[in-house]
Amino acid sequence: MKKLFMAYFRASLILKISVALVLGILAGFLLGEQAAVLAPLGDLLLRLLTFLIIPLILFTLIVGVNQTNIANLGRMGSKVFIYYTVTSALAIVIGLLVASIFQPGTGMHLTGNETFDVPENPGIIHVLLNIVPSNIATAFTEMNLLGIIFTALVFGIAISVMRSSKNHGGLGDSLLTTITALNEASLIILKAILQYVPIGIFAIIANTVGSQGIDTLISLGGMISVFYIALLVHIGLYVILLLLFGIKPGPFFNYARTPMITAFVTQSSTGTLPLTLDAAKKMGIPKSLYGFSLPLGATVNMDGAAIRIAVSAVFAANVAGTPLTIPDMMMVVLIGTLASIGTAGVPGAGIVMIATVFVQLGLPMEAVALLTAIDALVGMGATMVNITGDLVGTRLIAQQEKRRKI
Repeated sequence: MKKLFMAYFRASLILKISVALVLGILAGFLLGEQAAVLAPLGDLLLRLLTFLIIPLILFTLIVGVNQTNIANLGRMGSKVFIYYTVTSALAIVIGLLVASIFQPGTGMHLTGNETFDVPENPGIIHVLLNIVPSNIATAFTEMNLLGIIFTALVFGIAISVMRSSKNHGGLGDSLLTTITALNEASLIILKAILQYVPIGIFAIIANTVGSQGIDTLISLGGMISVFYIALLVHIGLYVILLLLFGIKPGPFFNYARTPMITAFVTQSSTGTLPLTLDAAKKMGIPKSLYGFSLPLGATVNMDGAAIRIAVSAVFAANVAGTPLTIPDMMMVVLIGTLASIGTAGVPGAGIVMIATVFVQLGLPMEAVALLTAIDALVGMGATMVNITGDLVGTRLIAQQEKRRKI
């Protein structure tokens, strides 16, 4: 038994995760709905990862702010916002193009029995106001990532000002040393949690496959296939961007694959954040950049979800027998881009975004009810692309900043 444990700990993480994925799929098909008995093991993984989100964001960003100046932080921040907005719009365009070629939903009809309650969309104004928490404590207890980022930036800048002050320089340095130590302690805890990741992934994928079943895959298989083709095309766009910036895709995806697989299985950009931050660190990206860009991206940058909006819109229009026109598609790009930001942090954000776009275009809400049947299967791929886009953007900006200093 001891040798078995030692062999497990010595094996590479990606090997353990790959084996866990295969075993999880097999267990899901064999056990069916009984695979739900494994759900607590998956829930434990999500709890462990969520447990580390606040300290990692808070300490990493405070330390990162103190490793650069405010001007550099502002410049990098503007690049992050531009990248996230542009790639979200491109993701919707790619989704529309691929869906227009394959036309998912053609030949299907609504039975009239589908029902769906339109969830409330908080809107962009609410998201922007939510950046500044009314109470620091609630920002942490409610896992308000935008509020946590704001808090870390404010205190990071305050500590930087203290360190440059004649009267409080020593206090500022001492405080930064303490926070740096806490950041390192968080990373040590993360290394321990990584050993449990394959077990949690096995449980989650078994439960997902067991609960969805083969019938769901067959009934809406066309929609799922078109969606994943669009995701692959968008990942191809990432590869092209990496090459244009002189970055080798191979090493990049070697670092990114663990958070990508974890995001695919857990369907949680936020829950995967500790692994995403760890991947950025291993790539050699400055803390001052990834400590800000990745938590923000986990909240507002949803390229995978944007593709989901586009494909779902074409699917719903075909099911309703009213294919989208060019003006309709332009409206999808505009509303979808805004919706991907305006629904940040909302549970079931993918369905909320789809419902928002459907309302604006007059598409049948009954189609949303159909799409909820494959929510988990589609959400897996969307989440993986979401965090891949965050890492690609962070890596591109880091490369551009590096060239700027040469």
